[in-house]
Amino acid sequence: MIRFTDVSFAYDEHPVLDNISFEVKPGEFVFLVGQTGSGKSTILKLMYMDLKPTSGTVVVGKYLSSTIHRRTKPYLRRSLGIIFQDYRLFDDRDVFENVAFALHVTGVKRTEIKKRVLHALANVGLSHLRNKLPAELSGGEQQRVVTARALVNNPTFLLADEPTGNLDPSTSREILQLLKNINTRGTAVIMATHNYELVRRMNERILQVRDGKLYEVEVRQR
Repeated sequence: MIRFTDVSFAYDEHPVLDNISFEVKPGEFVFLVGQTGSGKSTILKLMYMDLKPTSGTVVVGKYLSSTIHRRTKPYLRRSLGIIFQDYRLFDDRDVFENVAFALHVTGVKRTEIKKRVLHALANVGLSHLRNKLPAELSGGEQQRVVTARALVNNPTFLLADEPTGNLDPSTSREILQLLKNINTRGTAVIMATHNYELVRRMNERILQVRDGKLYEVEVRQR
């Protein structure tokens, strides 16, 4: 599981998070909501340990923020899938190679790479576009490529940082449904978003970041 215990964080002595505690269990779907700049991305970065708490402790599986070594962080991140708002795709590589990249760098055999990439692309409905370049895709299709790339290592947790932030409402709903489908297959999803209206009808757990604190939002069952 992921556990935050009395975690505070400050950028250059400017406080962002103030003594927050929560945990996310395997298989959960959690929305992390809050205004732009409220600290949602900071929480995700603390999860994949790109940042270290100013105080308190973050535990992700067997990894502890206070003891993790720089050389160990890549192993932590292989257990996490990370979806960035700005895609971060290679413009000169096709869809297949963009998804395969994470496997190439970890030394996975070529036959296994092909099998896992095709499986990930099928899961996001992009098998037919595997030879296209990113510039030939719509924004929603590019976000699906990013999602496939995050899934290709079979992560326990999928961290999505504003995955619908650059998309129109209809495409945003499609991506949200895609994440829901991924969750139903057993992967825990933690999605950060400022769009509360988009998530409030989903009947999933909601954590709100406000003024450096974290609040559990009561979800009304529909």
